[in-house]
Amino acid sequence: MNADQLCGLLAEPSRLRTYSAIVLGAATPEQVAGSTGLAAPVVAKALQRLTKGGLIEASRDGFSADPGVFKDVVRESRPEWVPLDPDPARDNVLRSFIRDGRLTHFPTFPDKYQVVLEYIVQAFEVGRSYPETEVNELLNRFHPDHAALRRGLVDARLLTRENSVYTRTT
Repeated sequence: MNADQLCGLLAEPSRLRTYSAIVLGAATPEQVAGSTGLAAPVVAKALQRLTKGGLIEASRDGFSADPGVFKDVVRESRPEWVPLDPDPARDNVLRSFIRDGRLTHFPTFPDKYQVVLEYIVQAFEVGRSYPETEVNELLNRFHPDHAALRRGLVDARLLTRENSVYTRTT
């Protein structure tokens, strides 16, 4: 089952109410009808569709639902995890501050800020000279406050600056 199928099964209000009643403990069609206020034929149709869709199961004890199906669908729909750094500790820091290649906020701890700056400086080629406008353009890809990033990279000695020309040092 994928997210579209799951949402499709629950998009109909009568099926959603039926599923909710089962999750909350209703096990028979009569109990579902009693707790949802739905007519018996509507409940029967909803139970049939939810069972066929794999969202609920029927047994001799009645109907039951496994809410774990939601976790399974979320896991299947996630893109494959690719580390931002081969070192797990550094990757963990980067995952806290980098989303979709952009810096979400500036770390307040110097060690974490250093890890983020070392990640960002990889956008620059070692030894190549960059005019300030190009540096700003590259840094804007990470965060709109390119001046703070530029200053951080220079202060961390990851970029050098001379006459508004920047060079990556390491």
